[in-house]
Amino acid sequence: MLLLVASCAAVISTILWYCTEDRGMRLGTLALIYWGASLMWFVDAVVEYLETGAEYFTPSAGDMLNDLFLGLSVVVLGLIIWLVMVLLKDPKGKIRKILDK
Repeated sequence: MLLLVASCAAVISTILWYCTEDRGMRLGTLALIYWGASLMWFVDAVVEYLETGAEYFTPSAGDMLNDLFLGLSVVVLGLIIWLVMVLLKDPKGKIRKILDK
């Protein structure tokens, strides 16, 4: 479930990056954050499969729910990191204008 949530976020952010003309919002960095998380969860899934075998494909409902919450929290944390980065870079200069007043 973790891999699925992170991969969906990676694909959506990549599509947004590709379709958007405005490169100042750094959507490419957001996509890289999510692709990195997807790679991390993929490696984790492979290692867990090698350790447990077929049991990896039959998780309990509680485990799936925990994985879903963890996956969503990773997506939210990635958004927070990206948002802080965009606010610090201030690509459109709006925060600088507010602070100059």
